[in-house]
Amino acid sequence: MPRVANTLTDLEVKVITKPGHHPVGGVPGLLLQIRPSGTRYWVYRTHIAGKRCNIGIGSTSEYTLAEVREEARELRRQVRDGRNPIEERRQLRETMKADQSRRITFKDAWQGFWADKSVEFSEKTVHHWESSMNRQILPVIGSRIVSEIDRTDVEEVLRPLWKTKTVTAKKLRGRMERVLSWSTVKGYREGDNPARWNDNLKELLPSGLNVHKTIHLRALQVNDAPEFMAELRHRNGVAARCLEFTILTALRSGESRGALWSEIDFKRGAWNVPGERMKMNLPHIVPLSDGALSVLQRVEGISDNVIFPAPRSEFLSDMSMLAVLKRMKWIDRTTVHGFRAVFKSWANEVVDVPDFVSEMALAHSVGDSIQKAYRRSDLWAKRLRLMREWSKFLGYSEAGGAVIKLEARA
Repeated sequence: MPRVANTLTDLEVKVITKPGHHPVGGVPGLLLQIRPSGTRYWVYRTHIAGKRCNIGIGSTSEYTLAEVREEARELRRQVRDGRNPIEERRQLRETMKADQSRRITFKDAWQGFWADKSVEFSEKTVHHWESSMNRQILPVIGSRIVSEIDRTDVEEVLRPLWKTKTVTAKKLRGRMERVLSWSTVKGYREGDNPARWNDNLKELLPSGLNVHKTIHLRALQVNDAPEFMAELRHRNGVAARCLEFTILTALRSGESRGALWSEIDFKRGAWNVPGERMKMNLPHIVPLSDGALSVLQRVEGISDNVIFPAPRSEFLSDMSMLAVLKRMKWIDRTTVHGFRAVFKSWANEVVDVPDFVSEMALAHSVGDSIQKAYRRSDLWAKRLRLMREWSKFLGYSEAGGAVIKLEARA
């Protein structure tokens, strides 16, 4: 056992300057350590499991003599009770270090989630996720510790948008839920997901059905489509040709604007759209009618790569075809995307074709997982016949595969 030293006063301790360990009394084993550099520390010397140990308490600037004696008495009690203060401190440091490593912000969690999951999404979806995170979510909760985020934080993001931009707010909720779920699986947070809808936010926010009113895009009446196409065929310009091709193929404008010559199989009369440019993130093959092939013939030679190039950039913007509608003075009656609705209405009302054929032509997901497993065919023959009928309805000549020249190239 450490020998009992004289109980020194504060003044007596202060005048000690010699480097080494100096007993200060009051508690057996309590020492003043003075290093060669002159720094002064309190040390408690004891025996643990038969070995002499020095337990650092702190500097003389942190503890007064009275405080350090009380601390030494506590350490002495712990050793007497069979505890190991050194090992307990080590475990505490490791626990604190582990806790600190888990204290990441929502922004850090988002970046980790995105590094793992972004490869699953199309280029367009990636843009939407990143845009909504940077503009609407991270400015509100990005700096908050992800383990401490609760329902109030989620509401702070959603409430300003819920009644005026319900669809956007719903998407934000789903994105926050996924990031927080990833954080739980990675061990950065525990407990329920505060962005969950059922039995959670559903009880606090009004139903989207009662708040958001769906407004469908403008679309022509089916019988007005041939008149529009007749006028469009006489319009010059790459954007007009791109709009014409978009309508004839019944795809989305983004898919047409990004079309490349390498995607066209002239021998088969097909347009092979890669999955990364499709909304469903799956490749899609479009049967090309003679009308669609005639549009390609009109723009042949303008570019070796992009089929419908922009004058001052590689691709046309999403406003380019809208500008064509404005110049034609049809903008109050239809939108570019509205022609997909016209195609669907025509397929339902005019042509005797099964619904799943027109849905496949529109590149929609058709049927449940079981139906998809049994329907292995891409229905090429049926879809080719459908696209040729659509072309004929819009006023184009169809000769069963031969390209018909309509007029001089734009």
